[in-house]
Amino acid sequence: MRKKIVAGNWKMNMELSEGVALATGINKYFKSEPLKEKEAILCTPFIHLGIVSTLLNAPGVTAGAQNCSEHKSGAYTGEVSAAMIRSTGASTVIIGHSERRSYYHEDDMLLAAKTAEALRNNLRVIFCCGEVLSEREDNNHFAVVKRQLEKGIFVLPEEEFRKCIIAYEPVWAIGTGVTATPAQAQEMHHFIRELVAGKYGKNVADDTTILYGGSCKASNAAELFANPDVDGGLIGGASLSREEFCNIVNAL
Repeated sequence: MRKKIVAGNWKMNMELSEGVALATGINKYFKSEPLKEKEAILCTPFIHLGIVSTLLNAPGVTAGAQNCSEHKSGAYTGEVSAAMIRSTGASTVIIGHSERRSYYHEDDMLLAAKTAEALRNNLRVIFCCGEVLSEREDNNHFAVVKRQLEKGIFVLPEEEFRKCIIAYEPVWAIGTGVTATPAQAQEMHHFIRELVAGKYGKNVADDTTILYGGSCKASNAAELFANPDVDGGLIGGASLSREEFCNIVNAL
């Protein structure tokens, strides 16, 4: 049975002491309220990662990064390698977030290379896909998501693909307060699962965790997560509050 997951993407927020305090609070909460058959991942800025990774000891609470380099090592000032991330104790990395695609012009070929490098270093990949508003309005959203998956992670052999989590982010709903309706989320998640089945077979598709990302918060999480193909969330702003994030995890 595929895993239920909520991943908090802190983005570029909080100084080190603030991040440590938030992670400590979340860890303490889930030590007293243990997670069963689900996982909470804290995807922190790089500067937080080494400390946060070591302090998380509640069962099912793990640390992840928000990005990694496609390079193994070398003269790449300002970059962070997958091996460096793994060395902190983190287990997961987000690849292809819409902000990386948009602001830093990361294309499908680059994201495929980053994914391969992360997997070579035994990191799970949360691979993001999703359409902007104009693409949805032009009814191109299915084609866009299909292309992103085919070029980004469907190039992987099955055993490597099984180490990936897919996150669908309707870009028009990220940080806008607008959320895809539960029906819209389910429609796209079902479409993604059918694409996985077409590439790797039904058994792999049934085992693939697909997260929803886009203005998900405690007040709407349960309704979104009730969809049969929505296996959790990739949470942005709401992950910066201990209470809000824990309530979203509990909504699973």
